[in-house]
This record gives sequence, C-alpha cells and structure tokens, in this order.
Amino acid sequence: MSIIVVASDAAGRAPALLSARRRGAGRPPLAAAAAAAGLALLLALAAASAGAAPTTFGTIIGNGLQCRDQIDNQYYYDYLLGAFGPAYKREGGAYWFKTDGTLWGIPISEVMVSDDSSALVFVGAVAEATPEKLEQAITEQLGVHYAKIDSSAFPVREASPAARIVYFDTKSKIYCAKFKPLPPALNSRRPGR
Repeated sequence: MSIIVVASDAAGRAPALLSARRRGAGRPPLAAAAAAAGLALLLALAAASAGAAPTTFGTIIGNGLQCRDQIDNQYYYDYLLGAFGPAYKREGGAYWFKTDGTLWGIPISEVMVSDDSSALVFVGAVAEATPEKLEQAITEQLGVHYAKIDSSAFPVREASPAARIVYFDTKSKIYCAKFKPLPPALNSRRPGR
C-alpha cells in the first residue's frame, strides 16, 4: 500500500510530492505501527480543527452581541459562512449557523444574523446556559451589568447600549438589534443637513 504525502520545501514554495511505501520490509513492525498511528492522529486533528471556531470568534461575535460594533448583517453573514459553512436554516428573518464556539466561558451552539426581510439588523446567539448563568459569566468577564426590563416569570435582561438576553427554552439567546440605517439617498434629504 502506498501513502502519498504532499509537502513543501523549507521556503514554503510549490509543494513537492513525496511517496513512501509501507511494506514492512526493512522496517520493524513497531515503527510501522507508530507511523500509521501518527498519521491517523494528524488526520484526526486536522478534521477536528476544521470545524472549530476561529480565534476571532470572541472578538467579532462577542463584541457584536454586546452592541460594541456596528451591526452589518452582510459582514456577519460572510464571517459565519467562512468560519462554519452555509447556514443550516433561514427562519424568523435570520440565517442560522451551527457553531462550536465559546463566549465568556459558555458554549455557543448557534449564531444567527438577520436577512434582508427583517425590519432590524441583528446578530444573535444561542448559549448553552440559562439567562442567569450567561448574565453572570458576562458580568464576571466584562463587567457589563444587565437590568431586568420586565417583571414576567421569564424577564428580558438588557445592557446598555441595548444588548439583550432572553429565555430560549432551557437555554438563552443573546442578541444585539438595531434599526436599519436609511439608504444614502434618503439620508441626504433629512432636515438639518
């Protein structure tokens, strides 16, 4: 059986094709088994890291969810598409992406970004924790405090400038939503300009 390995030279120039034969002849059985196990480990690590959240996940998605950035649905859509592949559904005025990231020490299983049918532009996420635990984790790590803005059995929590945490079954949903900006043609007609 042949194993084909693609490698590049030390300067990173065009790949060179290397071939190795595993026949067992001239190689002790233990060394052949170790080489096969090493190759299997490398393939498993490559497959595992392919679906992992990028290192920018906390900065880009975390800041967006805290309304610390402009909310541009095309930007977030492109980021999520590149990081996690195509959206698995389009529902409720949003594209939904399966993720495997962590924010504030809480696993994030889904991230959604508004589509153009919504009156708002937003980015949101499903956290694998109750709103109380999510709020506590954010407060501990960022110092951001949320206020309960209603007195229902499942109160909405809001932080300035309008980031919200709501109940989502046994989990929570955190999001930042803003009204869409006026198109440039209408924006120039506003009084006082």
